[in-house]
Amino acid sequence: MSFKVPRGTQDILPEQSEKWQLIEEKIRELCRVYRYNEIRTPMFESTELFQRGVGDTTDIVQKEMYTFDDRGGRSLTLRPEGTASAVRAYVEHKMFGQPDQPVKLSYMGPMFRYERQQAGRYRQFVQFGVEAIGSADPAIDAEVIALAMDVYSTLGLKDLKLVLNSLGDKETRDAHRAALIGHFEPSIGEFCSDCQKRLEKNPLRILDCKVDAGHPLMVSAPALTDYLTEDSAVYFAKLKMYLDTLGIAYEIDPNLVRGLDYYNHTAFEIMSTASGFGAITTLCGGGRYNGLVEDIGGPDMPGIGFALSIERLLLALEAEGIELNVNNKLDVFVVAIDAEAKVKAAELISSFRAKGISADMDYIDRKMKAQMKAADRLGAKYVLVLGEMELAEAAVNVKTMETGDQQKVAFHDLVNYLLEQK
Repeated sequence: MSFKVPRGTQDILPEQSEKWQLIEEKIRELCRVYRYNEIRTPMFESTELFQRGVGDTTDIVQKEMYTFDDRGGRSLTLRPEGTASAVRAYVEHKMFGQPDQPVKLSYMGPMFRYERQQAGRYRQFVQFGVEAIGSADPAIDAEVIALAMDVYSTLGLKDLKLVLNSLGDKETRDAHRAALIGHFEPSIGEFCSDCQKRLEKNPLRILDCKVDAGHPLMVSAPALTDYLTEDSAVYFAKLKMYLDTLGIAYEIDPNLVRGLDYYNHTAFEIMSTASGFGAITTLCGGGRYNGLVEDIGGPDMPGIGFALSIERLLLALEAEGIELNVNNKLDVFVVAIDAEAKVKAAELISSFRAKGISADMDYIDRKMKAQMKAADRLGAKYVLVLGEMELAEAAVNVKTMETGDQQKVAFHDLVNYLLEQK
């Protein structure tokens, strides 16, 4: 019986995982610079957390969650996104009581959604995200957006577009909701069954429908920005001012609503404009979620965040022809001629590794010529050949593979010699 990776998942093999590690290192360094501290939450939570946090009317909750009952009869769900879990932890551990606000959090790990597999989209995927909870200042919105843009620019991406919208406050959304119902209701029978359900529950979700995206009523739908209250308009203007100050270019899209119910005020997406990237261009999405903390049982604390897919980031790098500079070269390969030399090789390799020198040797008893070929394939910088003579002299020739030069070094001086060459 043969087994294959489950549909919608992938094996990340060593030559690929090196790129992942580099990306993760760059992201973690950016988080350190921006002061967003890592939080690690469970991979599964109470189902109700996502129903309340993400929203009952979203496709995620209605169609995409991996939900199961445990042996105690509790309904649990593999996390489909990171914000609800981060906010749950913020509330549970009373982080709102910390003296330094906002609380800045980052996370990176697997998420799970049952959806049709497409390029860069999997049922288990890795998401990086940040949350800034405890400030209603548009300056923090600009900071969050700047961090998201920096993730991509740090890795060399240039074909990017930041799309921005304001979802306004409750008064804004109530007025816009009534206008949307009036706009779509006479022709709602022409729309998909999901949109027909959304009309009364959450008509804003209609604008996010992929099935009916080309319907003429989508283009002529009332723009949310036309219903902004004075406070919402001022907030949006301040955000744009901060982005202008930071030199971050953006486009306004009045139909950008995002796919989660908790967003208000700021909503944004970062898209790839690289040719050949594909029809689905979104790389990253985020926005403000004032009210979510309270919905999950905490005090009334504002928040904003974003999340991005590492898989789609890798696709964007490929589309722009960017090769990540992965340095996985081997420092030393030790070739052992016989069994006695092999014991000494193991001892030397241990001493090298203890000082941070990457080292390897043959473990399948190949001939010397095959071992030398292996050293070359592994990109070894230096090769040491151990035989009867080297053991007798307690010294070995250190061969520089690039030039062919050799230097005789005593066993007890090898570590210092190699460290000096690094």
